[in-house]
Amino acid sequence: MSASRGIQRSDPATARLAGWIEPVVADAGYDLEELVVTPAGRRSVVRVVVDRDAGVTLDDIAEVSRAVSEVLDRNDDGMGRTPYVLEVTSPGVDRPLTEARHWRRNTGRLVAVAAGPAGTTEQLTGRITAVEDSGVTLAVEAKGKPGAKKRPPEPRLVPWAELGAGRVQVEFTRAGDNDHDEIADDDIAQDDAAEFGNLDGAELADDDGGDK
Repeated sequence: MSASRGIQRSDPATARLAGWIEPVVADAGYDLEELVVTPAGRRSVVRVVVDRDAGVTLDDIAEVSRAVSEVLDRNDDGMGRTPYVLEVTSPGVDRPLTEARHWRRNTGRLVAVAAGPAGTTEQLTGRITAVEDSGVTLAVEAKGKPGAKKRPPEPRLVPWAELGAGRVQVEFTRAGDNDHDEIADDDIAQDDAAEFGNLDGAELADDDGGDK
C-alpha cells in the first residue's frame, strides 16, 4: 500500500495534485498519509494529512501548509484558478493502522484488531509491545473465568499476513489505578488543521472543465 492511501488515483485532477504535493511533503520529512479533494460550493477543500515518526506539532502543520501552498501557487497557471481551501492536518486517533509505520508509531498503545489466518480470524485487544519485520507483538489479556484472579497479559506475535487494520483504543486512568498508562491529550493525534481560505489555485475539475 502506498504512503498516500487516501489518494484516488483514478481521478486525474487529484492524481495531478498528488504528483506535486507528495515530493514536497517528503522533502520536508513527512509521509503523505491522505489526500482528499471535496467539492464545497464554488470552491473545493484540499485536505492533506501528514505524519512522521517524531509526531506532528502545530508548527509542523504550519511548515507543511506553507510548502504545499507554494507548490500549488507555482502550478496555478497550469491548473486554472478555481478557488480552494487548503487544509493540512495530522492523523486523528481514529485512523486505522494499516501500514507498518502506523503500528510502529503507536507502540505502547492499546489496540483492537482482527487477527488470524483467512476465515479463522478473531478479535484481539492488546498493547503493542514490538513491531518487527515478522509482524506485530501484542500483549493480549489472558481470558479467564469471571471472578478469577487476573492473569498478566500474554505476548502474541501476529504475522503481517494475518493482521487486519488496527484501531487505537482511548484509555482513561482511574483514580489510584496504575495498571496502565494514561494516554494524555497531547499523546492523541488531534485533527488540528491549518486552513487557508479563499485561495486561488488547484484545478479540481476534469480536463474537460466539469466539476468534480
